Amino acid sequence: MDNHISLKKPHYPVNKELREYLSYYSRAIKIHVEYKDLLRYNNAIPLYDPNGKDTLWETVLYPQSEVAHLNKSLTEIYALLKTGGDTSVTEHLFVDRIDYCTFGNSNPFRIRIVNHYNDNFDYFYIKKADASRIYGLELEHILSPNRITYFVDGDTLIEEHIAGIPGDMFIANNLHDKGLNEIRLAKEFVKFNERCFVRLLGDMRSYNYVIDITPDFEQIHYRIRAIDFDQQSYEGRKSLYLPQYFKENNPFVELCVKHMTPETVHQYQQEEYTMISKRLRAAGNMFNDLIRCMHHDEISTEAKIINLREELAKHYRDERFHNCNTMGSMVGTSLQVIIEKVSSKK
Repeated sequence: MDNHISLKKPHYPVNKELREYLSYYSRAIKIHVEYKDLLRYNNAIPLYDPNGKDTLWETVLYPQSEVAHLNKSLTEIYALLKTGGDTSVTEHLFVDRIDYCTFGNSNPFRIRIVNHYNDNFDYFYIKKADASRIYGLELEHILSPNRITYFVDGDTLIEEHIAGIPGDMFIANNLHDKGLNEIRLAKEFVKFNERCFVRLLGDMRSYNYVIDITPDFEQIHYRIRAIDFDQQSYEGRKSLYLPQYFKENNPFVELCVKHMTPETVHQYQQEEYTMISKRLRAAGNMFNDLIRCMHHDEISTEAKIINLREELAKHYRDERFHNCNTMGSMVGTSLQVIIEKVSSKK
């Protein structure tokens, strides 16, 4: 039985059925620079934050003969993400920096794009295309209140940057801010906890999500957004899909205990189930096609699947989980249980 997050998850290739899904729903594109091309750097410098702490990223440098090609290709990719491919906007953009992360499973490259005219900057990411991660991105797009822009070309995955304060930084620097609305933040954590669990998104420790803060005319609104989808439907223990059980998230759990009764928690859970059910209906065939791909795909091990289906069958008191032989079938069953819960309340 697995007791901990798998430190090095295997890479799961994108199969033919998933590629057809990506093509049909306009997630597949053709680009002029691939992940493997960015590995041809010839120097690397450790990247430190403003306080001098090692970020575990390196700024990588390339031979001068490749710089012009990279600048053109990467700004074109940025135009695909932001303007649907209108390359006229790239004339005033340039690649300011390329960072590489050797920590974790995905080993991403982070591209910093700067506007010549006003020095405004933005980021996007280039990663190895991994089936687990793509399923995670697509489920986030369909089931959460957030929309995700990403593209795949062969073995290369392009992801937009998700803005917000990383959870661990928020806990360290913002949790005791004057004006912090603890009740709204606790409510959002409950909803985030449920979103992760019902779609089996694992490893949501505080550095794998961000806090998006939106001031309103009377209050401040918070939204917790996942930024790491490597552990979508891979682990074999139920607790690893519940953010509340990671010690890194204890400050948010303590806010929930401080401000909520069991009845209040149940209310917010039901609210999130209702919204997920509405999003599923709105997605229509898109969700059905995605789950069909997941149902036939191998994105975990047999041992993990067997253990998780037993735990979910016990948690939901639903024998249908015993018939699930893939992670995709468990995601589909979990969401079907939620739909039925919402329908029974009407």
